[in-house]
Amino acid sequence: MAGHSQFKNIMHRKGRQDAVRSKMFSKLAREITVAAKQGLPDPAMNPRLRLAVQNAKAESMPKDNIQRAINKAVGGDADTYEEVRYEGYGPGGVAVIVEVLTDNRNRSASNVRAAFTKAGGALGETGSVSFMWDRVGEIVYPVKAGGAEKIMDAAIEAGADDVQSDEDGHTIICAFERLGEVSKALEASLGEANSVKVIWKPQTNIPVDEDRAQSILKLVATLEDDDDVQNVYANFEVDEETMAKLSAA
Repeated sequence: MAGHSQFKNIMHRKGRQDAVRSKMFSKLAREITVAAKQGLPDPAMNPRLRLAVQNAKAESMPKDNIQRAINKAVGGDADTYEEVRYEGYGPGGVAVIVEVLTDNRNRSASNVRAAFTKAGGALGETGSVSFMWDRVGEIVYPVKAGGAEKIMDAAIEAGADDVQSDEDGHTIICAFERLGEVSKALEASLGEANSVKVIWKPQTNIPVDEDRAQSILKLVATLEDDDDVQNVYANFEVDEETMAKLSAA
């Protein structure tokens, strides 16, 4: 299992506090505003906005919050956000990709660099680690969508490339270029997904022990706590026993 999925599962099992949910809503709102500002404010006519709204709904973000984020773009009072990608190495040589939406590039760069340095890692140049990853589409369904066999059959029929099913749900991977087509086909057979997004998928993962995993998770948590950071990816993996210990910690 990839590090991205693992630390998301660990955070999920530990539960979400109100402060965490509030910060998540803020990040979702920022993505909605940027999507609405770059295209039409109608989700039906704007694929990026449609995905942003869908992902916000999956996280139980109130409709009023979603509409407010869209109206902010339409009203012209939205800040100008820049999409920036940072790359580097965390503890144990684990590669890390950080995606940011920011209205102050210098602030974001400083905060991300500080997080890497504090964790004993190092921020690199753009392209220093992304060559070890693939840009793919990720579609996530809850457990209630069906059994592993049903999801697999639907994914194959839709033209997906891979499926991972566990106690937390089903993750379907497809080619970046086919995300819209595959997600639409899956929606017809399985209903609306929890999330549909483009992610970085590592070509290989680095096995780490419990101590190293804790250090990486601490770095990820620090980065995700930054308001400008939208997504964090790391190419590490831990065995099931270690994952259980991390989840219980």
